[in-house]
Amino acid sequence: MQGYIINLNRVKDEDLIVTILAEDNLETLYRFYGARHGVINLGFKIDFEKERSGKSTIPRLKDVIHIGFKWINDYKLLRLWQDFLALFFKHLKDAEDIGTFYFDILDKASQNWNKQNPKRIAIESYVKLLEHEGRLHRDMHCFLCSRKIEEKVSLIRAYLPTHEECSHTYPINIKALNELYENKSSLFLNDKEIDRLWSVLMEGL
Repeated sequence: MQGYIINLNRVKDEDLIVTILAEDNLETLYRFYGARHGVINLGFKIDFEKERSGKSTIPRLKDVIHIGFKWINDYKLLRLWQDFLALFFKHLKDAEDIGTFYFDILDKASQNWNKQNPKRIAIESYVKLLEHEGRLHRDMHCFLCSRKIEEKVSLIRAYLPTHEECSHTYPINIKALNELYENKSSLFLNDKEIDRLWSVLMEGL
């Protein structure tokens, strides 16, 4: 079984409760501390087995193999990746049936993370997620005042559209945003716009 570690919670004696986004579900597993264990960390993709025990309601994580990325030793890329994956725990922790969408979107993002600005990959992935969940607001009416947005749009959490003067945040070119929404491409967004969209993304999925 394979999956991405989206949360680590330390418990007694440095044991861990590990939350893994597997191919079609979330797994919450117990990992005992010990010198024989390989290092695991937030954001790692692993191959693993789970073992049920009569001593605990949480299955044990065992036989872990780290599936490395080519860019895993680039601290900057890894840190951005960990920030991105941590959002999935908060978003999915109470979900019951999640299907394969979220695993697939992380799989594709991990393969391209070092090929362009990773913030662009995360933003494009997030737009796909919003569309998948029926939360992508293509209708350009301000979330705060309800009036139509004509030229520049400012986005707040969950990429809800607002007027620049209503939310007092950095504006995004509306044509470039439409390209992102229609074709899942951030090509026409400049770096300042990307940084703004990234900061909004970091507020939560």
